[in-house]
Amino acid sequence: MTIGPVDGQQVPRFAGPPTFARLPRLDEVSRADVAIVGLPFDAGVSYRPGARFGPAHIRQSSRLLRPYHPAVGVSPFASLQVADAGDLALNPFDITGALDACRAGILGLAQDGATVVGLGGDHTLALPALRALHALHGPLAVLHFDAHLDTWDTYFGAPYTHGTPFRRASEEGLIDQERSMHVGIRGPLYSAADLDDDARLGFAVVRADDYETDGVARTVERMRRRLAGGPVYLSVDIDVLDPAAAPGTGTPEAGGLTSRELLHSLRGLGPTGDEPGLDIVGIDVVEVAPAYDHAEITGIAAAHVIYDLLAVLAANRS
Repeated sequence: MTIGPVDGQQVPRFAGPPTFARLPRLDEVSRADVAIVGLPFDAGVSYRPGARFGPAHIRQSSRLLRPYHPAVGVSPFASLQVADAGDLALNPFDITGALDACRAGILGLAQDGATVVGLGGDHTLALPALRALHALHGPLAVLHFDAHLDTWDTYFGAPYTHGTPFRRASEEGLIDQERSMHVGIRGPLYSAADLDDDARLGFAVVRADDYETDGVARTVERMRRRLAGGPVYLSVDIDVLDPAAAPGTGTPEAGGLTSRELLHSLRGLGPTGDEPGLDIVGIDVVEVAPAYDHAEITGIAAAHVIYDLLAVLAANRS
């Protein structure tokens, strides 16, 4: 029997525990199918800071989530034991030490059998998450929703930043170079060589503009074809959304996805017809910077991204 969120018809939404969706803490359950863990760290950002406050903001913005997901047709908190594992302690003055602590924390949760959902924090932390899950699953397909490639070599000579995690992951052999993909890419680049480097590192690209020309359904078909056949790590930078839908982020780019397009894309990763859903073994949602948010617009979008992915995980197990 699973322990679900606090009943919203008994306890007002503005009350109750400060966990994601007012779910139980990890120490309140005997096991967890899914562990939601905060990654409060932003020492890897190159422009606007503040994503270290993202985990608390996403939790606050998740209070209106309800138990039944009508679009997917599941009750994820009844099908899965989801628990909030609190925050990892990540040193803001030592990037390498923070990466090591993040890897160890995620590995510990995953070794106990949980699918780990990381609340960022900046995108630097995708690298230690991939290091942890590679130790359990081998090379992983990466499905990366973002405005930016995040496969640059360095920023100001630094190899570990929020713009470099997937280059480092590819160089370290953590990703499956035949099955990885960016989705939502847009905006200016440093040069045309950025795209050549990215392809060499093993990524196919779905541009934000492709949603305009191809629509969601065909885009989902491309994702499923590319990613089928093995474990998938799903990384969502909230700046994949247009700034109108997610102003609270560090490096916004015009021309992004709507929240509806993103949520429909995520739902498309579940079972459909006779086809099983993708084998999602880890998730992060990063780059929520609440100082630039208002009315919880960005936090609410991030909370719904996580909720839809929980619904997909539940559908995959049903």
